[in-house]
Amino acid sequence: MRALLWLIGIFALAVSLAIVARYNDAYALFVWSPWRLHISLNLLAIVSLVVFFVGYSGLRIVIRTLELPAAVAAFRDRQKRMHARQSLRDAQRYLLEGRYGRAYAQAQAAWESGWSRGLAALIAARAAHALREFVRCEEWLAKAAQSDDEVRIARLMTEAEFAVADRRFDIAAERLESLRSGGYRHIAALRLSLQACSALGQWGEVLRLARQLAKHHALTADQAAPLIRRAHLETLRESEAAELGRHWRQIPRAEREDLSLVRDAAPLLNAAGESALASEALQHALDANWDSSLAELYGRLEGGNVVERIAAAEAWLRDHRDDARLLLALGRLCLQVQLWGKAQSYIEASLSIAPSRAAHLELARLSEKLKRADVALQHFRLAAEMEC
Repeated sequence: MRALLWLIGIFALAVSLAIVARYNDAYALFVWSPWRLHISLNLLAIVSLVVFFVGYSGLRIVIRTLELPAAVAAFRDRQKRMHARQSLRDAQRYLLEGRYGRAYAQAQAAWESGWSRGLAALIAARAAHALREFVRCEEWLAKAAQSDDEVRIARLMTEAEFAVADRRFDIAAERLESLRSGGYRHIAALRLSLQACSALGQWGEVLRLARQLAKHHALTADQAAPLIRRAHLETLRESEAAELGRHWRQIPRAEREDLSLVRDAAPLLNAAGESALASEALQHALDANWDSSLAELYGRLEGGNVVERIAAAEAWLRDHRDDARLLLALGRLCLQVQLWGKAQSYIEASLSIAPSRAAHLELARLSEKLKRADVALQHFRLAAEMEC
């Protein structure tokens, strides 16, 4: 419809000009002594338009001719940039595909073209590292450092990642500290920091990072729990005996309910003379979630109020009558307070449910205390046979 309207308009304009020209009797007089030139005004208008368009076209041709070298140079520059961008895209694609040789070649081509040299150098460094060509990798990292205004953060992250992969954790920590001092604490950097600190034995930092990553959902609860547990255990192992109890009390209650943590921490606390804390930790764990191995560990605790521990274990026995490990733990606790008869009955009950080397050894030792050498020898023999 629009084209039809334009066509009608053009025809109307043409008809109007034809009518005007038909009834226009005006003329123009040009005098250049001794000559005179008479020309109709219509012809003058047509000639003027033709001269204008011819002159304009000629001028445009001259201008374009003069601009041609610059235009050719600009075209070549555009082509060069286009090829460089394509090389960079291909390098990134090959790197993700695991075709490191091609990624290296394309990144090198992009760098030589001068397009985004910092990024091209980092891609080349990653490809060289994947190919285990460490000298080339260092060379490309040095080239990337020349474009730090463009890729400084990416370079530091790449160097930290390489250092962690190559187990150069001190270098990784240095690069990550540079990032942190600059205010860059994103998830990827925190994960690398967690690996480096774990390898360097910086357990306080491991604990902080694991909690922070779990808070931001960068680690699931199942992933964070072993890290938190190990950080607590290593801190306890490295602590002086006098400080062990204080460190344990500082652990948040939710983390102290980890059964694996309690299982490994209880012997440490008991060895440091904190049998009351060890007993409390095991009782809370067993009340929350019954575990026979923890019940057996409960019987190995020494010192403190043994009578209270016996009472707690006997309370559990009402709900777990057929738990051989609990019965063995009760026998050991009774041995500590020299309740020989009670200890013997509990250990024999444990043996009747599930014979074990530990129970035979306890009965053998008890028999020795009671001057029953033949019975002790019999239990020692049975224990030895079970060991074999």
